[in-house]
Amino acid sequence: MKNIYRQAERGFEKLTSIATTILGNSITFIIALGAVIFWLTNKQFYTQDIHSSIGDVILGVTFLSLFIIQKSFSRFSGSLHLKVNELVASHEPASNAVMNAEEKTEDEIIELSKEYAELAVQIKKEEKKSWTNSTRQKLVKKIKKV
Repeated sequence: MKNIYRQAERGFEKLTSIATTILGNSITFIIALGAVIFWLTNKQFYTQDIHSSIGDVILGVTFLSLFIIQKSFSRFSGSLHLKVNELVASHEPASNAVMNAEEKTEDEIIELSKEYAELAVQIKKEEKKSWTNSTRQKLVKKIKKV
C-alpha cells in the first residue's frame, strides 16, 4: 500500500512539474489570449445581456491572469534557486545535500528538513554548554555526510 502511495506521489509531482512548465510558457499565454479573443468576438457573446457579457470579460481576464502569474512565479522561483545554489556552492562548510533542492521529491525534502531540525536542536544544546569553533566544525562534518 505504501508503495502505491509513493508511485502516485511521484506521478503527481511529475504532473505538477509539467503543468507548471506549460502554464508558465509564453506560447500557452498566446494560445489562451487567442481563445479569449475568439470567445469575445463570437456572435453568441454579442447576443447576451450586459451582465453575462461583463461576467465573460471578467472570466477571460482572470483566465489570462493565471498564465501571467505562473510565468512570473516561474521566473522568480528559478532565479531564487540559482541564487541559493550559488550561495551553497560558494560556502565550503555547507552541505551539498541541499543543492538543487527544487528537483528533489517531497519525501526527500521532508527528510532533509527533519535532519536540519535535529541539527538546530543539537546546535542549541551545544550553545548552552560552550560553543567553540571545533564543535561547529564537527557538526558541519556530520551534515556533509548526509
